[in-house]
Amino acid sequence: MKILVLYAHPVEASFNAGLHKVIVERLTAAGHAVDDCDLYAENFDPRLTRAERVSYHDERGAADPAAAYIERLQKAEALVLSFPVWNYGYPAILKGFFDRVFLPGVSFKLVDGKVKPSLHNIRKLAAVTTYGGSRLHAMLMSDPPRKLVKRVLRATVKPGASVSYLAHYSMNLSTDETRKRFMAKVAASMDAF
Repeated sequence: MKILVLYAHPVEASFNAGLHKVIVERLTAAGHAVDDCDLYAENFDPRLTRAERVSYHDERGAADPAAAYIERLQKAEALVLSFPVWNYGYPAILKGFFDRVFLPGVSFKLVDGKVKPSLHNIRKLAAVTTYGGSRLHAMLMSDPPRKLVKRVLRATVKPGASVSYLAHYSMNLSTDETRKRFMAKVAASMDAF
């Protein structure tokens, strides 16, 4: 499969960087064509400009400021997100990717004023993430990132697509052993992807 990996972490020596490396290595070793989109390394600008918002509902084209990212998303058959959860949400750079790339005519169409998901080229979706706090604390906050992946993104991609969400909670209390176990879980998931 052609897999777009969206990676969002600014520190190259972080545990998230290690997870990202494993994701790309294992998917590549399994024979997939991986488009590794490191949003920080690519200096992706997450800000939706005034002009982009004004033309938000216009037909997409080569002049679109996010055209290159739109093309990469539309060529993909699967999407893997690799990010930390900060303040119970996506990092701003990843949220900005969704704001600037998941546009009308790209991830959905408006038909008679109703949203019709249209990112049906994506047949598989996975998220690999870390939380500083516990699963309980995330649940008390309704765990927005999990819901965004398992509900919103699931509704946007091909109906019936496989969706997985791998999370390491309590990073603030993690140990070498808990991180090693989670890394192994991610590796096995990517091997089977």
